[in-house]
Amino acid sequence: MTPRRIRRVVALTIGILVFLVLAGATYQGVATALERRRFPHPGQLTDVGGHQLHLYCTGEGSPTVVLEAPAAGMSASWAWVQQAVATTTRVCSYDRAGLGWSEAGDGAFAADAVPGQLRSLLTTAGERPPYIIAGQGLGAALARLEAEQFGADVIGLVLIDPPGVQAVSGARLVTWSPWLARIGLLRISGMLSDRAAGLPQPLGEAFTAFLNRPDHLARASIELSHWDHVAARSVQVPLPPGLPVVEVHIMGDQRVAFLSTAETSAPAIAAVRGAVEAARRHD
Repeated sequence: MTPRRIRRVVALTIGILVFLVLAGATYQGVATALERRRFPHPGQLTDVGGHQLHLYCTGEGSPTVVLEAPAAGMSASWAWVQQAVATTTRVCSYDRAGLGWSEAGDGAFAADAVPGQLRSLLTTAGERPPYIIAGQGLGAALARLEAEQFGADVIGLVLIDPPGVQAVSGARLVTWSPWLARIGLLRISGMLSDRAAGLPQPLGEAFTAFLNRPDHLARASIELSHWDHVAARSVQVPLPPGLPVVEVHIMGDQRVAFLSTAETSAPAIAAVRGAVEAARRHD
């Protein structure tokens, strides 16, 4: 092949790649704009000091169960659990800053800031203690930090797949996912959104949409980069004396895993309901 022909092949290849990237980015932008209108937030947006967080509460009764999502998750990832627990008591899921329907704010992610933001969110929204906090994965580590800072207002803790530094599955994909999402490749392949398959609708579709959104995934990637620190920090915090703590192991050592089916959600639902019943007996 002559040098001139090689240059033509290289130029053609580059041209095709540029076209595909631009086409993918256009597809991503149009799909995201349509999804913003199709999936409005089901709860309320509440100011927590310069930015708004999304809180979704259902059911009635006390204590109030507060759900802390796993890495890359959001309020919608608790759809099965919230639907079931709401028949027993009040239950609230929310989106951490920069995830789901919540605004990111100006500050960088800091695990020790999450409990204060959640406390401000619950108080401003009028969701009163006592609370039972349930968290999955990274959310389980954050739940321990919240139990420490909330003190006597937390009367039960449910830790679903509490994290260890050895858990690695899914982390690398999320690290690259914001870039893959921007050019539409993530949406076309379904590499992440398939993990939400099985959630009840319309929240399942909404979560699938966010798993293809660069803004949501960029924040999720940042949180995952703090995994080891948050996991280590969480086991060091002193919990309130006598606080009932239940551990449930469902998804194994995965950094990105969701309770997306009725089957995987069942043990978590049973644990949360058990914690609610135990708290009521104690009263």
